[in-house]
Amino acid sequence: MSAETVRPVDARPDTVIRLRLNKVPEVTAWFWIIKVLTTGMGESTSDFLAQRLGPIPAVGLAGVVLAFFLVAQLVVRRHITWLYWTTVVMVSVFGTMAADVLHVGLGVPYALSTTLYAVVLAVIFGAWYAVEGTLSIHSIRTVRREIFYWATVMATFALGTATGDLTASSLHLGYLTSGIAFAVLIALPAVAHRWAGLNAVFAFWFAYVVTRPLGASFADWGAVSTGRGGLGFGTEAVSIALALVIACLVGVMSLTRQGRSAA
Repeated sequence: MSAETVRPVDARPDTVIRLRLNKVPEVTAWFWIIKVLTTGMGESTSDFLAQRLGPIPAVGLAGVVLAFFLVAQLVVRRHITWLYWTTVVMVSVFGTMAADVLHVGLGVPYALSTTLYAVVLAVIFGAWYAVEGTLSIHSIRTVRREIFYWATVMATFALGTATGDLTASSLHLGYLTSGIAFAVLIALPAVAHRWAGLNAVFAFWFAYVVTRPLGASFADWGAVSTGRGGLGFGTEAVSIALALVIACLVGVMSLTRQGRSAA
């Protein structure tokens, strides 16, 4: 008998059912690895589509595909590994475009767009907590909470994109240096949670935001020309490589049930 079919004798039947309906995967090393890879893919794919199709058609296409997978994700009653991560990838692509539109299309400085998206994220968090009384991903069991969750995810991608561009371009750190800096930064909440008692929910969302500039910085480093401090592989090659790695990892998670929902 598998572990999932066993429930404590004192657990109420309705509680067990609710746990099975949680729509967000368990936070493991697999989760963080794939999350960082999706951020890198979102960066490179966004740039590739904008270059090939033009900014407006690219945003329109990404928006339609994202809407389709978001609706599918909201409709299903349980966590489906491939559907969840496909939705995350599309949020990454569209969130990158949303941040780029402010700077490239409207000329908004990265410092200002970073501040703007930080405010947006804070407002979403405030509304989520005011309505639901929790920001924990272990309780995404209703459509309303899932909507708050995906709105938060979208805002974190936009904020992370703007932050990564701020450090790499405006602060002239370059892509590789920015990536290393964010790799150090993402470890801080885990250390603070373990050794200083930092709130687990705050630590999770702090790290979640940092995954975006972390993955994007290394993706840009691999894609841009050597003249710009990169490896020169190009956005198409980086996007395809990351897509293949993500697909393989998600496949393994699905087969081994490592991508099960958070309890």
